[in-house]
Amino acid sequence: MSLRRLFLVILLLAAMARLSQPVKAGADQGFQPVSAEELKMTSEPKAPGAAAIILFHQVDRDDSSRTGHEFNYERIKILTEEGRKYGDVEIPFDKKVGNNIVAIKARTIEPDGSIINFDGKVFEKTVAKSKDLKVLAKTFTMPEVRIGSILEFFYTEDFGENLIFDSHWILSDELYTRQAKFTLKPFQSDYEQFGLRWSWQGLPPGTETPKQGPDHVVRLEARDIPAFQTEDFMPPENELKSRVDFVYSRDAFESDQNKYWKQYGKKQNDSLESFIGKRKAMEQAVSQIVSPNDPQDVKLQKIYARVQQLRNTSYEVQKTEEQRKREKDKTASNVEEVWKMQAGDGVQLTWLYLALVRAAGFEAYGVWASDRSNYFFRPQSLDSTKLDANVVLVKLNGKDIYCDPGAAFTPFGYLSWPETGVAGLKLDKDGGNWVTTELPPSSASRIERKVDFKMSDTGDLEGKLTLTFVGLEAMDWRRDERNQDEAERKKALEDRVKEYVPAAIEVDLTNKPDWSSSTPALVAEFDLKVPGWVAAAGHRALMQTGIFSASEKHLFDHTARVQPIYFHYPLQKVDDISIQLPLGWQVGSLPAPLNQDGHVILYNLKVENDKGTLHVKRILNVDILQLEAKYYPALRNFYQTVRTGDESQIVLQSGASAASN
Repeated sequence: MSLRRLFLVILLLAAMARLSQPVKAGADQGFQPVSAEELKMTSEPKAPGAAAIILFHQVDRDDSSRTGHEFNYERIKILTEEGRKYGDVEIPFDKKVGNNIVAIKARTIEPDGSIINFDGKVFEKTVAKSKDLKVLAKTFTMPEVRIGSILEFFYTEDFGENLIFDSHWILSDELYTRQAKFTLKPFQSDYEQFGLRWSWQGLPPGTETPKQGPDHVVRLEARDIPAFQTEDFMPPENELKSRVDFVYSRDAFESDQNKYWKQYGKKQNDSLESFIGKRKAMEQAVSQIVSPNDPQDVKLQKIYARVQQLRNTSYEVQKTEEQRKREKDKTASNVEEVWKMQAGDGVQLTWLYLALVRAAGFEAYGVWASDRSNYFFRPQSLDSTKLDANVVLVKLNGKDIYCDPGAAFTPFGYLSWPETGVAGLKLDKDGGNWVTTELPPSSASRIERKVDFKMSDTGDLEGKLTLTFVGLEAMDWRRDERNQDEAERKKALEDRVKEYVPAAIEVDLTNKPDWSSSTPALVAEFDLKVPGWVAAAGHRALMQTGIFSASEKHLFDHTARVQPIYFHYPLQKVDDISIQLPLGWQVGSLPAPLNQDGHVILYNLKVENDKGTLHVKRILNVDILQLEAKYYPALRNFYQTVRTGDESQIVLQSGASAASN
């Protein structure tokens, strides 16, 4: 179960901690003076053609108090008409962990030096929402933005109470940055020592690495930070941006990589064994779940299913501290308590599964793995906070099976996609060993579209569509829609079908898919009509073969690429389409079969005619996780072949035309 590793500073410790004075920041100074050169500038030679640039960016991070906070100050110069869009300011934040944006101040400075203060309204809204992401932001519009204007604003981001988490500086921005300053005031306590270590990547040439001063504040200054280019299908931005990451630890930092991970592994194993070390209670629980005569694989699956039936608190609406106290929520201290309560968070349920399968006689290990949705883990980074996903490795007939019942809707033998193909530390008393979790092939995660159409004389297609999501696709759908009602789920599925077809369609979901289970497949059935799909062309009619090809129509059609190419997981799309022609219609010609096999990526298209019924079979396999940008031309050429195949035409003759001929 993926877990954002937070260092929890309990309330008592926070109350006793020494709260020193915050770093003197721009918030105390108000707006800073603007130079005549900044007012007059019309372009930036180091960012030719830029619509706007960041003249100055300041970040002051303060982790010292019970409630951490970060001051941000930004000054932007508008250089072109296109750059005026930066007058619409969006400040993203993570509300789920208790963060908030406060004390926003803003102003516009005209080229003549006159100042217009912002006195408008600040809104909170969702600025990005997709299958994998929801981002909230404070938004507002700067006054009187024109070419030559300077936009200035500052604000403070308050972080959730009692948490030290994810301290970092992000240098890269969508715009070129002329100058930036960063500070971090670390957490300190008279009662418990926390060490601090930092690492960096992609600092601009000539930038001095971060230094900690006698006042314990860490500082960095940088100039000429290139604009960061965002592209579709790229690795997590955190992996690519110029940044500095900070790690807190109660333990002394060990510079030797092997020693560091051995020490960490032993400590984690001790903690795990303490949590699951209730053998007798687990044996009694197992006797209620499996029968002695069950085959070994059946035992594993029965135990897995039983654990997933327990209440998973990680997928419930998070309660406030006051609500937890009022309702007297108890946190389990071991697997026996989890079993008695029939509830636990995702981490606890996964460790419960480990305890149960061991009690059932299996060789099994706990694994702390890395979640690759936000970054890529490297052991040499010596950053244990990035091992933030716990899974179970079970040995069955000499084969390694990875399981994560604490991740909702995850079928037995599967992992959530961020946990696949990643490094993990398999725990044991000697400190553990590195393993790599399984990356399933494309065939294990599929989108199957099977439809039986009847074609009308006017060129309409109408029929029944069965849409099946398999493996990680099914898991993602169930997880994304878990809190939605039937109407919202129906709309989401119908909208997805509309995204597949490169034409206006009529679609209606006719069944109720199984949203609540962890079965590998999610099946949806629809009535589907595609008006006018067959187009008249003189005495003939033309039908495009790629009925469900819209998703690939504009994929990788840019001529150049900057970032690496990254897919979340291997995926297969299979289309099985039957089209019954009207009486008297004939097939003039069919596209030639197309088989483009690039080994790790494959496209196959075959069209056949069987006594007046057309059969279109289309398969697209992508068994790629990541490609360097230098391979982009080959990938682009492949998808151009896909588009060529999808746009190929079936030539038909109507009944009247055939009779005339």
